[in-house]
Amino acid sequence: MPSAYDAFTGPARGLVIAAAVVVLVAGARLAAPILAPLLLAIFLAIILTPTLRWLGRWRVPTWVSLPLLFFLLMDLGSILLLMTTGALEGLRDSLPTYQERFALLSHELGAWLEEMGIEGSLMALPDIFDFSQIRVLLRLLLSNVGSLAGTGLLVLLTVIFLLLEASSLPDKLRRAFHLTPAGEERLQALLSAVNHYMIIKTLASLATAGLIGLWLWYLDIKFVVVWTVLAFILNFVPFLGSFLMAIPTLIFALLQTDVSTVLWVALAYLTVNTLIGNILEPRIMGRGLGISTFVVLLSLMFWGWLFGTVGIFLSVPLTKALMAALEASPHTRPLAILMGPPLLPEQARP
Repeated sequence: MPSAYDAFTGPARGLVIAAAVVVLVAGARLAAPILAPLLLAIFLAIILTPTLRWLGRWRVPTWVSLPLLFFLLMDLGSILLLMTTGALEGLRDSLPTYQERFALLSHELGAWLEEMGIEGSLMALPDIFDFSQIRVLLRLLLSNVGSLAGTGLLVLLTVIFLLLEASSLPDKLRRAFHLTPAGEERLQALLSAVNHYMIIKTLASLATAGLIGLWLWYLDIKFVVVWTVLAFILNFVPFLGSFLMAIPTLIFALLQTDVSTVLWVALAYLTVNTLIGNILEPRIMGRGLGISTFVVLLSLMFWGWLFGTVGIFLSVPLTKALMAALEASPHTRPLAILMGPPLLPEQARP
């Protein structure tokens, strides 16, 4: 017996699908405060699943490995949070000492722009580069430390419970959704691809942050912990992350040192991001998750709008999961193909 959905013609069916997508996106937007930490916990669980399996192969029981992972992650997170908070407080307290130099550099830049023919630069630059906004931003970050710690603990507890259910999850999915062997194979391929991407990206971010932190420490740039943590976090952001992580460091390096040191700092960011982000990471990751570069850029904006900061960091794996869902149906498979990378010559043939 045909369903009510089959009774719709092509255009009407498209309108029904579009309306359902709008309702789904609107609901996800409203539920973002709940869904964003849950999504973060799911992807962290995907990263930690191989570790749990490795401990299982060494005959470590689950009731030992899970608490071990929990306390290890909680200790690492607490140490990182304390170090970052202390560095941010030191940065906040030292801002008055940099304000005079910032005003001097802003005046010199405005005078130079006036000489280049850009009128009004002397008056406009103090409004564009408002040093007081940095103090407001730091105060906001420090005031939200407690909330961040609470959210982190909630995410960590969710990760542990997800790992507890990991062994029985495939059977539950198979029974709940009546997965065919082909569907189960697609799901396993998706999980493997996301796991591979998240692990490689995490290791690449650690290497990027470590090398940049060592170089800044060697150059005697202050607040190295802040710039190192910032480099690790922003390395997860496609395209823009490598650029955004360098801007605040270069500004404060200019306030602390001279132009030659700032050039060395810029060279460090350029070298590390080129070596790891453009050479090593693509070689290790291969073709990555098979997503078009343009779609990656669009997904960065869409998931960031939908889930905020978590959506920005998880934009690539979330897009891959969406592509897998689209590919499962013959009606939406063309969209998955359009979102994929350029086809090889043999694939482009009809």
